[in-house]
Amino acid sequence: MLYLDKKHDPRKNAALLAKVSAFQTDLRGAIAETEELFRKHSANPSSYSFETERKRPITAKFKQLFTTMPVFFFAKKTSPAMEESKTIVADDGSVYPSWKNILDEEYRHLMSVSRREVNVADYGAVGDGVTDNTEAFKQAIGNGRVTVRVPKGTFVTSEIRLPSWTCLIGEGKGQTVLKLNEKAPKSSQLVTNATHWKGNRNILVKGMTLDWNVERLGDVKKTAAGNNRSSCLLYANVTFGWVKDVEAINPGLHCFDVSSTIYNYSGDGYRARGGSNYIWLDGLNGYGFGDDGVTTHHSDNILISNCHMCDPSGRAHKKGFSNSNGFEADDGSKNVWLVNNSSTRCFGGIEIKAHGNSSAASNVNIIGHLSVHDNRSFNWRHIDHHKSTDPVSKTAFHIRATNLVSIAPIRTELYAGSKPRALVVSAYRNVSINYFTAIGDPDYDYQGEPVMAIQYRSRNVALNHVSVSGFRTAGTDLKVFGGENCADSILIGSLTVHDSAKDAISIGKGVQQARVETVLVYEKDGSLAKKG
Repeated sequence: MLYLDKKHDPRKNAALLAKVSAFQTDLRGAIAETEELFRKHSANPSSYSFETERKRPITAKFKQLFTTMPVFFFAKKTSPAMEESKTIVADDGSVYPSWKNILDEEYRHLMSVSRREVNVADYGAVGDGVTDNTEAFKQAIGNGRVTVRVPKGTFVTSEIRLPSWTCLIGEGKGQTVLKLNEKAPKSSQLVTNATHWKGNRNILVKGMTLDWNVERLGDVKKTAAGNNRSSCLLYANVTFGWVKDVEAINPGLHCFDVSSTIYNYSGDGYRARGGSNYIWLDGLNGYGFGDDGVTTHHSDNILISNCHMCDPSGRAHKKGFSNSNGFEADDGSKNVWLVNNSSTRCFGGIEIKAHGNSSAASNVNIIGHLSVHDNRSFNWRHIDHHKSTDPVSKTAFHIRATNLVSIAPIRTELYAGSKPRALVVSAYRNVSINYFTAIGDPDYDYQGEPVMAIQYRSRNVALNHVSVSGFRTAGTDLKVFGGENCADSILIGSLTVHDSAKDAISIGKGVQQARVETVLVYEKDGSLAKKG
């Protein structure tokens, strides 16, 4: 079984995916297929009924009233309208959104404006792992419009705040290490932009390791200070930002957070003001995170590529309830591209979600992801919008996914009692998944549970070219849940099963529309099975 360690080179992910996927495809053609699948099987959000929930307790209504009171100050209305951006496959095989040309032009502009270079060592910085270098960084950075070089060594510092038009560049992961000072408060970021409320633009961080130094806190119950504080790197209200070839270790909250000024919980249908826009995270590694490896909140137009996140501590949460994901498109995020990333030993590999009192992430595009030994490889949901008595989500729409691989999902102490799944779709509508490979451990006890679950009011979910193998002790390879909160409008195009669960497909009572086209089930010896 494949094993990925903390130092895995994420730029090898595309080659790894090609090796372990059950499908050998032309990527440009596969993405075009996904787009066509999405076009044919999606519905206009305006066609859905967002009826008021039934039997909602009066206490919950009062709680929502007080939660939404700050909306006039910190939030704005949003809608699930589709965006026009497309996925581009270049001749060299690189994949990116059509808006990347805007980001590339701004990168050239940043390189021009920040031509003046300084070295932090010239301002007295010493990379001995002991000397505090806070003042040296402040002096070197100044008011921005500069490229600050950081040589090899371990540089202890308090929070570094980068103004607009600034590049902070080291000598590489593990070579240049920034380490948070022993006396830094729990709320500190290691690197962030200078003005979260007013916002900043055109910032680059490249070629270093960021050590949040969680050990300085001792044996605290929770390592995060609340809201969007306590991360290795936070871009809050940044327009045009890049993070390239950076490693982040042991943050109290997240390794990398692309966010708004503050997180906002003013209700479904609202997003925070001051979100970030046009951000590219590339070639990143992270581990030991208290919550998530890479996460996004209330921000637009984000490209996350060639990254690897693993082995969270989960210490931002109560023990046993750690929703610690490798990658997360969270509350209010829009137009997020995740390309050729990998995750291992996390709660979720990629989680697309929102809290119940916030808008769901929407228009998320995944092209290539390798999940190894995560509890839920791909987990997409809008919390508190799942039950028949919950309000219908106004914003959980539009996910396209191509070339996903789930290898041996397992139970985890991060979230006690959470059942392993290769895929879970809950409450989202307009979801198209094309070329999905799920490889189970034949000797692992999946306790009769389903491998993939489409559930909790999901609508217009289409799956095609799905391969499942090795989940011998699972109950069903693909289950569409019924009941009062059943999923509906489901298309299963092509499903191939090799030596796996007792049943290939199960469709629950109450599901009105489900179309199954081609299912091939093979036994361990390769013979075609007769079971359903």
